[in-house]
Order: sequence, then C-alpha cells, then structure tokens
Amino acid sequence: MPDAFGLAAIIAKFALYLGLMTAAGTVMATCMFRLDRTRGLAAAFAVVGLMATILAFSLRGANLTGNVSGMTDPEMLGLLWTTPVGTALLLRLVGLGLLIAGLFMGRLGMWISMLGGIIAIWSFDHIGHVSSRDTTLLEIALTLHLLAVALWIGVLTPLKRLASSPATYTSAADVGHRFGVVAMVTVPALIIAGGYMGYELAGSLEALVGTGYGQALIIKMLLVGLLLGLAAANKLRFIPALRAGDPAAAGHLSKSISVEWLVILAVLGTTAVLTTNLTLPT
Repeated sequence: MPDAFGLAAIIAKFALYLGLMTAAGTVMATCMFRLDRTRGLAAAFAVVGLMATILAFSLRGANLTGNVSGMTDPEMLGLLWTTPVGTALLLRLVGLGLLIAGLFMGRLGMWISMLGGIIAIWSFDHIGHVSSRDTTLLEIALTLHLLAVALWIGVLTPLKRLASSPATYTSAADVGHRFGVVAMVTVPALIIAGGYMGYELAGSLEALVGTGYGQALIIKMLLVGLLLGLAAANKLRFIPALRAGDPAAAGHLSKSISVEWLVILAVLGTTAVLTTNLTLPT
C-alpha cells in the first residue's frame, strides 16, 4: 500500500495522463478529421496536464526528502532538474505550451498544437520503465502506442457531441467512419506495440502472472480488450446504422462512447499505478 506521497504521486500521474493525452489527442483528431469547436476542450485538458506535470515533479522532491518541504526545496528540485525527470518536465512544459499557444493561432496554429502534443508525448520515452531498458525499439514502440491511444481518446468527446444533436448526425457518421478507417492502422499498431512492450517489460509468463506488476498489466490488457469490443460495436454496428439514417444509432453510439470513457479512465488509473508504485519483475 503506497504512503501519502505515493498515493499523491499516483493521482498526479493519472491527471497528467488524462490531461496530456486528451489535449494532444483532441488536437490530432481536429487536424485529421477537420473538427470544429474543440479548442476549448484541448485547452482545458492541456492546463490540467500542465498543472499535473508541475505537481508530479514537485512530489518527486517530497518523495526524496520524505516530507512536504521537498516539494519546494530549490536544492532538491535543482538536483532533479539535471536528471531524466527534468528532461521529461522540460519536454512537457514546452510541448503543452506550444499546444496551448497554437490554439490561438487559427487553423495553422492547430498544426503547431499537434507538434506540441507530439513533443509532450515523446517525454514519456525519457522517464519510466521503458527508459530504464535503454532500447530504441522499445522507445519507438512506446511513442507509437501513446500516439494511437491519444488519437483514440481525442476523437471520443467531439464524436459524442456530434452524435448528440440531430443536426449533426451526418457529421457524426462521417467522422466515425473516417476514424474507423484510420483505426484499421492505428489499433493494430497499438496492440502490437503494447504487446511487445508488455513482453519485454514483464520478461516471462511467470512474472506476468506471479508479480504485482504483471497482474496489473493483465488488468490493463483486459480493460483494453473491453475497449476494443466497444470500438468494434461502434465501427461495425452503430456507425453504419447512423450512416444509413437510423436516428436510434446516434443514442447507442453516444452511450457506447460514455462507457468507453469510463474504461479509459480505468486504464489510465491502472497505468498510473503500474508506472508509480510497482517495480519491474527482475
């Protein structure tokens, strides 16, 4: 059971994942599918990501000193700044800063925002379990995995909004269809990259089943499997029905997206525990 600082670190990391991934994914989805009215959503989650980034960095100082004073101790934070933790912090601040700035620069600015989101996502290559293995292939797999996840998360809320009004049912069907086409590439990439990372990090079937890290990883995989099932229902049933003009399909799609969000929150929470409180099998 984590102590108070450990629990706070898990919560901060969960907020970081939610804010950063949703902001970056919303911008990516906006650029790829030409969505409207997404800037406020992206900005709000980017601010959450920024606040969580700073809090997570400060909490590392508290964990090192064992007390709250470490969160603001210049010497301790300065020491952290010289480590990969500081590199990740810098990339996230720059990336999320670019993302927010681009939101105020018109259509071209969205591409600047997307660049910022990619930089922020790349920060995860510099810290955590993957970085400890110092393997380029693992780092590439992580980046591809996170980009695919971000896009999936980013399209959900705009798609749900479009499916909530009869005036935009056609747009919802079009966006859902185009995302389904893209997902034919991104979802296999997500699964392959995630499977490869899980295999490399767990190390063996025994470690996967017999360690806390492996068991949490299994829970995450089961949740992702549930997500894939929901996504399949959207692609194969609800989106085609909506494109065919069935208004009831919009309600089913909206409810499915709500459930997807709940599962995504569970996945992000499990990931926060995995990367904060559990060590890799040896």
